[in-house]
Amino acid sequence: MKEKTMFARTKPRRVMTVILTCMLLGAAGPLLLMPFSTPVLAQSAAAKAAVDQAKARGAVGEQGDGYLGFVAASTDPTLAAAVAEINAGRMQVYRDTAMRTGVTPEAAGQATAQQLFARLPAGQYFKPIDGNWVRK
Repeated sequence: MKEKTMFARTKPRRVMTVILTCMLLGAAGPLLLMPFSTPVLAQSAAAKAAVDQAKARGAVGEQGDGYLGFVAASTDPTLAAAVAEINAGRMQVYRDTAMRTGVTPEAAGQATAQQLFARLPAGQYFKPIDGNWVRK
């Protein structure tokens, strides 16, 4: 009897995991990840300010994997450290999201990238997966 009860509890969880995974990988993915993936919180104020300025200049942009990237090579160690700090925070957010939702960290990052692309101000750069830098 306990085995049936245990199986009965496990089956709905598996079904929900499959449904959530499909939704996350589909069009609803960015909406579902919104409450879980807030890379803005995973950074210091100084790093955010440095990256925001670099984005406005067109030196840094958002990538399709959910991480920041350099549009052109940079020799500024402060900016490189700021980008690395924010990307490390995002990586942790994507890992946490993946653990909670059952998707891969890569899928979480890509879904978040879609949100970031949509909110990107005109004139800033983004780079789709397997694409080139594009100015919005």
